[in-house]
Amino acid sequence: MMPDPLWLQKARAYVGQREIHGPHHNPNILDWFKDVGTGIRDDETPWCGAFVGGVLAEAGIKPVAGGASSQAWLHLPVKLDRPALGCIVIFWRNSPNSGLGHVGFVVGKDQHGNIMVLGGNQGDMVSIKPFALSGPNARIKGFRWPGTAPLAERYNLPLLNSDGTLSRNEA
Repeated sequence: MMPDPLWLQKARAYVGQREIHGPHHNPNILDWFKDVGTGIRDDETPWCGAFVGGVLAEAGIKPVAGGASSQAWLHLPVKLDRPALGCIVIFWRNSPNSGLGHVGFVVGKDQHGNIMVLGGNQGDMVSIKPFALSGPNARIKGFRWPGTAPLAERYNLPLLNSDGTLSRNEA
């Protein structure tokens, strides 16, 4: 089995990090907002895009312009037609044209046919959750690669156990 891309190794190290409710804020989340070029100083603002940008910055990859927004990640130039281990997946929320959404890293698939996504602000924390790959519950707008192209082996997603309950709390 191939090792994870560097950015995915860095992202996995944050699983379990969560928002701090009240007047204090998680310093990692504030750093991720800084990494994507915003002046946001709280962890109540949706931070999934900042998480992706912050992790990529730690790995030496420049985040996209406006990377605090999930939809900005659609501007990465390398489009994939299917998920690859470590790719960035962009979702819509409310409707495909709402401008709202979610973004995270694909880390596998589950036994129910869902993709497993490591993302920030999933239930107010960094976690791995299932998302529908197809069908009426699918909200995927695109897959992107933060480099030249994934190796062919990255399309063989590892199987991760899940109860199949789809993520619905990413705001």
